[in-house]
Amino acid sequence: MNRASAECAVSSDRTAQLRRWDIDHVWHGFTQMADYAQTEPIIVERAEGCWLIDTSGRRFLDGVSSLWCNVHGHHRPEIDDAVRRQLDRVAHSTLLGISHEPAILLARKLVELAVPLAADGEPLTRVFFSDSGSTAVEVALKIAFQYWRQRRPERGGPRPEKTHFIALNQSYHGDTLGSVSVGGMELFHGIFKPLLFPTWWAPEPFCYRCPLGLIRAECKIDCLGQLGRLLEEHHHETAAVVVEPLVQGAGGMIVAPEGYLRGVRDLTRRHDVLMIADEVAVGIGRTGTMLACQQENVVSDLLCLAKGLTGGYLPLAATMANEEVFAAFAGTQAELRTFFHGHTYGGNPLAAAAALATLEIFEREGTLAAIQPRIEQLAGWLRRFAELPHVGDVRQRGMMAGIELVRDRKTKEPYPWPEQIGARVCRRAREENVLLRPLGNVLVIMPPLAINAEELDLLCGSMERAIRAVTEK
Repeated sequence: MNRASAECAVSSDRTAQLRRWDIDHVWHGFTQMADYAQTEPIIVERAEGCWLIDTSGRRFLDGVSSLWCNVHGHHRPEIDDAVRRQLDRVAHSTLLGISHEPAILLARKLVELAVPLAADGEPLTRVFFSDSGSTAVEVALKIAFQYWRQRRPERGGPRPEKTHFIALNQSYHGDTLGSVSVGGMELFHGIFKPLLFPTWWAPEPFCYRCPLGLIRAECKIDCLGQLGRLLEEHHHETAAVVVEPLVQGAGGMIVAPEGYLRGVRDLTRRHDVLMIADEVAVGIGRTGTMLACQQENVVSDLLCLAKGLTGGYLPLAATMANEEVFAAFAGTQAELRTFFHGHTYGGNPLAAAAALATLEIFEREGTLAAIQPRIEQLAGWLRRFAELPHVGDVRQRGMMAGIELVRDRKTKEPYPWPEQIGARVCRRAREENVLLRPLGNVLVIMPPLAINAEELDLLCGSMERAIRAVTEK
């Protein structure tokens, strides 16, 4: 056996061992483990650009940005170097009662990014760091709840009866119990109902499958009217409305009609209710602007960021607030206005350094302008997908897109869940070295913003062939 053959055999043996241990010991999230145990899992060893490389050297195009978080590509030298430089200084230090430079600089940068939103209302000037999208939302919920209990007299005084939340059906805000309580997906959240606090639900702005049975061409965003009626009835006991701006991600890439987000903001202001904008998935350039709220000139009272904040490198999240909200917590020890919440790794120096480097690349390379041709290229592919016989709807906002597969286009009849049609299409695409992850019958396209034209064509071409192979038998 020559040296190359020997190395290949060693690699194969190592991969087989890792797969066995993976199946025996690793409990994967959102994964049916009995089915997973029957597969040959991909064991990622390294990555570069938009590609993941497994232990056997096979390259896979990362079509979902490693769960919607990679921005500038994997193994980006500038971010790698920023983390290494910070590692030479300090890897971790708490933000409970002391501070450190990367967190301070990052907070300042985030405040600067949110300044263009200030034309609509009070700017977001305060940043509370945590470590994931779920915790960013959890923080926002607790802040909103406590705010009404201790609002300053000069700001209108306490309203302790405002303890409830309004959220949207088919929304997803994370997996902690608070974020699950405002999550509207029965499949994910139904089993946990006995553990959750009650929430009032507004219809999702889903034009393809309108929950009100209306037709978009004849509709004046009537789902906003339903939200308005909820607020009219319950505003006196509602702390906040929680929304995913522009796109409800995990709910099936549901793209809200133009003006919906603006309408939500107007309603919350009219009824003296806080607005929480969950930009965990849609923020940091994903919809074509740095923040999704910018597209409708909306300023929320609380804004949640995570995922792409560090370019997909390290766990980090931020919950931003305006001075109106912060004032309710700013006081002496004797006043006991403290927000008793904190995360061991919130604002971690390594993660903050990665985030600063990520945002610097946006500025230096003009990323938001550079992705506009890719957005148009993706739109062209979606028009092509829309002609396929088993594609019911295509939805896009920026570099986020969903392709809904249906058994019957005319009736919009969905494929039954047990057929796992979306998963089968993704498995077929994997045969062409393209990694995708569906949301039921909805195929998700959300590659790194750094994807080039050739790679995007490869991704979409593979998807088209996979859809045809699975649905046109």
